[in-house]
Amino acid sequence: MNPNALVNALSLHLPPVVRWSGAVARRLRQFNVAVEGKSSGYANTDALTLADLSVQELLVAALRDGDPRFRQCRIEGEESTGDIGHFSADSELAIVIDPIDGTKQYRDRTGNGYGIIVQLQSPETVLYSLVFIPETGRHGTWVDARHDRIACLEDDPTIPAAELLTSAEPVNSSRCTESKRIYMIGFQDRDGERAQAVNDAGLDCVLSDAMPGSIYPLMATGQFAGSLIHTPNIYDFPVSMHLARILGGDALWVHNREPVHFRELWMDERADMLRLPGVIACSDRRDVLEVLCDVAKDWSPIRYTDSRIQSTSESGKSSD
Repeated sequence: MNPNALVNALSLHLPPVVRWSGAVARRLRQFNVAVEGKSSGYANTDALTLADLSVQELLVAALRDGDPRFRQCRIEGEESTGDIGHFSADSELAIVIDPIDGTKQYRDRTGNGYGIIVQLQSPETVLYSLVFIPETGRHGTWVDARHDRIACLEDDPTIPAAELLTSAEPVNSSRCTESKRIYMIGFQDRDGERAQAVNDAGLDCVLSDAMPGSIYPLMATGQFAGSLIHTPNIYDFPVSMHLARILGGDALWVHNREPVHFRELWMDERADMLRLPGVIACSDRRDVLEVLCDVAKDWSPIRYTDSRIQSTSESGKSSD
């Protein structure tokens, strides 16, 4: 498959379905939709709702019935729902879905930064990212990253979604930003301690419960300088990596400062999700990346302190 042609096809077919999915999520949020299903022991990871399941079901069905090339890709969904059997099981290209990013905030109604995410990932990087945040702005907010452009804008439901995003003014990739704010998550009981170490190095860490909204528009518009995340999952974090790379930065493993790729994943069986190994720094600014890597280079790459076992992923990729 031609990856650029696939990106173009996704950017035509996906935006309206994601917009509809946002309407479903807004409606379901008015009810008690929490369900059980995850047991890692950490609230942010374990939150699950009927909206997660419904939105993924809708997105997978739309991809199944859309361009035939979509079925030549793998589907990697955060939830285990949808007609995934009609898609390739071993393609190098993966369509990755996070049906409700920020499920705990969504479920508990503690903020409106939850979003719907679809990406196209190759073994090396992210090729396409589409994020819709249904309750930020009057009608929702989009972040669209493809080829060498990023668009970040409020939705206008009077304009077809694909047309709106294609015609949007792109973010200026050469913009000068001075933000020191860093989104930090994943260090479990040591989040506060780790955040203080980053603050002592001259940056400003913001933990997940204090986030003013979704990281993606905040990063696209320069209000956040990046993130520092322990063993991030593949369903949401890579959007930040995609934005950083388009804007001239990168996502690096802090222990060796090598660019992040998807050739090595591990299955977090507690949370039932695929993760990248180790601690990852991400920023569109090289000076910020240097600081983050210097601070975190010796931190443990092991996510769960009561077990050093991290399983090989079911898709056959290497374990940590």
